[in-house]
Amino acid sequence: MDYGLCLPNVRDSASPEGIEAAADVAERLGWSTVWTTDHVLIDRGDADEYGRVYEAILTLAWVGARHPRIRLGTSVIVVPQRNAVLLAKELATLDSLSGGRVIAGVGVGWSEQEFANLGIAERFHVRGAYLEETIRLWRHLWSGSTDPFRGHFHAIEDFTFGPLPAQGANLPIVVGGRAERVLRRAGELADGYHSSQTGPATYAERVPVIRSAAEAAGRPMPWLSARVRVQFGTTTDAGYALRGSPDEMATGVRAFAALGVTHLALWFEAADPAELVSRADQFAHEVAPLVEVADT
Repeated sequence: MDYGLCLPNVRDSASPEGIEAAADVAERLGWSTVWTTDHVLIDRGDADEYGRVYEAILTLAWVGARHPRIRLGTSVIVVPQRNAVLLAKELATLDSLSGGRVIAGVGVGWSEQEFANLGIAERFHVRGAYLEETIRLWRHLWSGSTDPFRGHFHAIEDFTFGPLPAQGANLPIVVGGRAERVLRRAGELADGYHSSQTGPATYAERVPVIRSAAEAAGRPMPWLSARVRVQFGTTTDAGYALRGSPDEMATGVRAFAALGVTHLALWFEAADPAELVSRADQFAHEVAPLVEVADT
């Protein structure tokens, strides 16, 4: 199993010190990727969860300059809240400057109020179509083509685009979400699928939908990843997490692997940077080796 770490760029405890500590431990442990969470202007009712968020792409640019061996992923950026061409430019610039380390995790968002706060309330109801067209537009721009692009939301006739991403049109795009249309979108258009707070049992129900959509589109099966919380010991928290003893956590990791999941983005709920580092070290030294032993 390949591991990544979700940076603490969100919630009241988010800080440069915490983000740096998380990126540093991920790189030291040899984990492949760091991931940022995205929200821009959420309503007050969700302030405890998302009220303070360091911007997803700028945070990755800062981290990428300081940690040259780690990949940079968004988990996930709410594409319909942004101008698709400007976002293509930002991702291409980051990929070029970082030497081809960007993974564009994308989603449609869920907060209608946040869309309204950004002055694009009407786009909430067509956000799926906007994302699908955006993915096609990105591939077009990142390929270096100067042919016109004509879609429902974007009509571009006379343009040049640069710099191109170091990965070109192959800059990986992973789709996040849980609705059936989202799963089919991943199979039809994306390089990968990225779940959140989803256990192996529920994930297993999604894999055939993704595979069927990919086959119908004549595309390879996207690679599979999951964003999961990690909680050592017993808790009463709702929602899925890798929790309990190291053996129990390793069993959960193996269950994901059995479904074809190749990457886990680990979220350690720790307000203090030192505590986050300690938990990441604990996972690397107590849980990951149990998974590796079982695989041999």
